[in-house]
Amino acid sequence: MTDTPARPQVTISEWKEIVAPFQVPSLSRSIWQIVNTMVPLVACWYLMWRFLEVSYWYTLGISVIAGLLVVRVFIIFHDCGHGSFFKSKRANDIVGFIAGMITFTPYGHWRWQHAVHHATSGDLDRRGEGDIWTLTVKEYLAASRGKRMIYRVTRNPFVLLVVGPLFLFLLYQRVSSSGAKGKDRASVLWMNVALTFMVAGLCWLFGWKEYLMMQLPVTGVAGAAGIWMFYVQHQYEDVYWEKHEGWNYTTAALEGSSFYKLPKILQWFTGNIGFHHVHHLSSKIPNYYLERCHYSHPLFKSVKPLTFWGSLKCASLRLWDEESRRLVGYSHLKKFQQQTA
Repeated sequence: MTDTPARPQVTISEWKEIVAPFQVPSLSRSIWQIVNTMVPLVACWYLMWRFLEVSYWYTLGISVIAGLLVVRVFIIFHDCGHGSFFKSKRANDIVGFIAGMITFTPYGHWRWQHAVHHATSGDLDRRGEGDIWTLTVKEYLAASRGKRMIYRVTRNPFVLLVVGPLFLFLLYQRVSSSGAKGKDRASVLWMNVALTFMVAGLCWLFGWKEYLMMQLPVTGVAGAAGIWMFYVQHQYEDVYWEKHEGWNYTTAALEGSSFYKLPKILQWFTGNIGFHHVHHLSSKIPNYYLERCHYSHPLFKSVKPLTFWGSLKCASLRLWDEESRRLVGYSHLKKFQQQTA
């Protein structure tokens, strides 16, 4: 993190006026993003398959690129879920469902869950749906030994980035959340049916062993990159958390969502979602306008940037300390216990 100018204070009506020009999707830009994502992805799958006969190492190498392209597909899926990729709801739903098949994510269910995330991000009293499990220092110390162990395991970087992606996208997403209802719950079933036909078709086309040898590393890379992006968007040292009575949507967006300043090539693969503070302020802005919106007004320039190398520290942060109002590591527990002894 670096020092930045103080953030100008704006009312809801003022920031809505600031973001309004960027909320109208461009049909040509949206179609071009689909083309420049899907054509390379299909090419990668073809090359992975052909190189299976030469060396699996070549296939694994190409799977890294394919995995990053799937992250870009997920951003298209994500924008469709917010209704920001096309003006047409029908177009968003059709493209969103197809993108959901590629990313193994049920479109309607995820759209509902993610809407909850946007409405509650940074609210300590409304944690638990569409976010990463986060305990406060006091909650952790008051938890049972078993709960602490489970928490440590789920927050472990290896589990989060290696085991987690395959579990999340291949297994967890096949079952609906207990809070989902109606069409949102049914969307999981419809996606499972669609995936059954898609996987069966690809197994017939490539052979089931060959398909698994390609799909698993692609899913692993895409899942790890996607989970890491989501993690650093809301899990950094001076992130915003507040009790519900003091929670503020604008502050939660600008101080509780990171400005992840990535190298241009990674910014392209991740569809500008590093400008997450802008996205949380207005989810109706298509991903290809997020950067332009950020640089359009001093309101956004005051947000502290998080660099790629600086973000690595986030992996060691585990708990929210309500006293110091920052995310801390487990080593902070000893200091806390000494202070309260």
